[in-house]
Amino acid sequence: MKSKLLVIEDNLEMRENIAEILELASYEVVTAENGKIGVKLAIAEIPDLIICDVMMPVMDGYETLYMLNQHDATKNVPFIFLTAKAEKSDLRKGMNEGADDYLTKPFEEMDLLKAVELRLQKSRELRQNFAPNASGISQLAAIAENFGCLKSISEGHKTTSYKKKDVLFREGDFANAVFLVESGKIKTFKMNEDGKELITGLFKEGDVIGYHAVINNTDYIESAAILEDAVVCRIPKEDFHSMLVNHKEVSHAFIKLLAGNVAEKEAELLHLAYDSVRKRVADGLLLLKKKYQVNQEDDFAMAISRDDLSSIVGTATESVIRVLKEFKEDGHIQVEGSKITILQAKELEELRY
Repeated sequence: MKSKLLVIEDNLEMRENIAEILELASYEVVTAENGKIGVKLAIAEIPDLIICDVMMPVMDGYETLYMLNQHDATKNVPFIFLTAKAEKSDLRKGMNEGADDYLTKPFEEMDLLKAVELRLQKSRELRQNFAPNASGISQLAAIAENFGCLKSISEGHKTTSYKKKDVLFREGDFANAVFLVESGKIKTFKMNEDGKELITGLFKEGDVIGYHAVINNTDYIESAAILEDAVVCRIPKEDFHSMLVNHKEVSHAFIKLLAGNVAEKEAELLHLAYDSVRKRVADGLLLLKKKYQVNQEDDFAMAISRDDLSSIVGTATESVIRVLKEFKEDGHIQVEGSKITILQAKELEELRY
């Protein structure tokens, strides 16, 4: 299916020339001679990308971009400014308004086509659905980095080695950074009024932690601690915000992820509230397997304290120990000290329902 492009340009010769180049490259093109007409066309047609001149009668490029950003249907459409060399110094205004790129007139045909293809590719990548969890965030971060949004996420940022049980940050600390896990295993958790720990998330290499609070500009809503020796890259809040502000497709994709994450957490809490202890322990073991198993063909094994497992399950440590003993006797798992090996994942899966 052809990508649909909208060209807004008041100069007839320039408008027709751009349209011809794009049509020869197999794009579907609609055109407008000023910003007012361009906004109406954009809302009616919902193009895949908009190319717009800066200086135009009736409504200039800045006003056009502003109006498009007011409509849900058009605010995420990639937007490329066309600007004369004399106007280039004023272009920051447009980029701050949310423009994705600009071309300085006169430009070569290949410069136009490359800019269009890059923005369309970026838009396609970032419009895909990501899993509403830390893994989804990491996929999005990787794509964003490919397009220069994160600019080598760990380059120039401090990496720190942590030992098991070290604390990365505590609930209530002001959120001044997000953290990229370069190696190791990390948990996030909350404490109830009785001092009981409840694990709220599990993270591994490539996952990003702490983004909720940074996006919302609040304190961390949970604590993070090391489950297994880890190396973590600290990304300052300002750098993370800059990526979101300057790349609107990325910011909207993050918002979609946040919405999905809420639904996922609600489902987990329902399991904790209503499932039997056996089901919850089985679910906890399978969650560890899903998160940390590298080779899917091998039996999954992991060393984890009974306290940490009970925090995942949301029940007393003594209950977890009792259920693990039952699972061992049934042949579902093997236990050697703190190491638990899942031998019958299918049987544990059936216990969940």
